[in-house]
Amino acid sequence: MDTGTLCYLAGLKDPEHAASGPMGGPIMEAAVLSEIIKTFTHRGIDPQIYFWRTSAGSEVDILVQTTSGMVPIEVKLSATPQPAMAATIKSFQKDIGGNAAPGYVVHPGNIKLPLGPNVTALPFTEL
Repeated sequence: MDTGTLCYLAGLKDPEHAASGPMGGPIMEAAVLSEIIKTFTHRGIDPQIYFWRTSAGSEVDILVQTTSGMVPIEVKLSATPQPAMAATIKSFQKDIGGNAAPGYVVHPGNIKLPLGPNVTALPFTEL
């Protein structure tokens, strides 16, 4: 869960070096997951976290069970979020129906904006 230790052991010298390599996406996902777990744990809540994948290969990186439903979260390494990045979240929301809460595309940039109905691009720093 410690992305700093992971990067050190992998020989990644700085954030740009980590992001440009093949481990960039998985490192970003691990960082987002770690922040979500820490946030819930520090509030005294045992986080209920899952992922979703269909037999056709569509997937959502992180699902967080809340009292409002399952919150779908996609993690993208691009700092410029695009509406197409929300496609799997929209698919999840359609398949799950009323148990799906609004979703988020978490990215390393600083822009918060809607990517479609019930999907928002959210900077990593706002987790």
